[in-house]
Amino acid sequence: MKILIVDDEEPIRELIKYNLEKEGFHTITANNAAQAVGFSKQESPDLILLDLMLPDLSGLEVCKILKKDSLTAKIPIIMVTAKTEVEDVVAGLELGADDYITKPFSPKILIARTNSVLRRIKLSQTISNQDSICVSKLKINIKEHEISWDNTNIEFSATEFAILEFLAKNVNQVFTRQQIINAVKGTDYPVTERSIDVQILGIRKKLEQFNTQNSNASNLICTIRGIGYRMQDKIN
Repeated sequence: MKILIVDDEEPIRELIKYNLEKEGFHTITANNAAQAVGFSKQESPDLILLDLMLPDLSGLEVCKILKKDSLTAKIPIIMVTAKTEVEDVVAGLELGADDYITKPFSPKILIARTNSVLRRIKLSQTISNQDSICVSKLKINIKEHEISWDNTNIEFSATEFAILEFLAKNVNQVFTRQQIINAVKGTDYPVTERSIDVQILGIRKKLEQFNTQNSNASNLICTIRGIGYRMQDKIN
């Protein structure tokens, strides 16, 4: 697996490079936006770790450029950002980034997020043509339009079904409310982001009946404060 590391600070580049190569990844490094775009097209990396603060162009602009180019649009991107830049995280996710890491970060978090995104991309390619998806004890039968938890059927509305299907196909990936609206209703659908909160609340209430002392089904979809939601495959 080939990973492009984009950061203008050499110590951070070297830290990321060292930890990724220790895990068996091949790395390429870039210290500005121009190099990032050029290497992305020339090297076709499997993943890009993209710092948002670059000297010549912001990481958000780089993300926008890459996602609009057919040569690089499908390369997954993990943004690297400061904890206070919630707005940038939301903007990056809406531009097509797959995940984010906040600075400062531990090498373990870096490797875990990297592996998670790569697994998720592989999984989404595998399930794209399948009739059903399973996350934890949730089973979504796309062909029959049915959902069950531990073999017990649950009635969901068409919108709730669409939200669950979308999140399940992208398990462990964070999405903004607007991204979820766009995915299930289309980009021109006149609905407020608050409506997604209402739909998620309804889904959680229907899953509450399966909560136990050891596992809370209603935690299947977790809230990412200030950003949006994520379906997680491990619940408690």
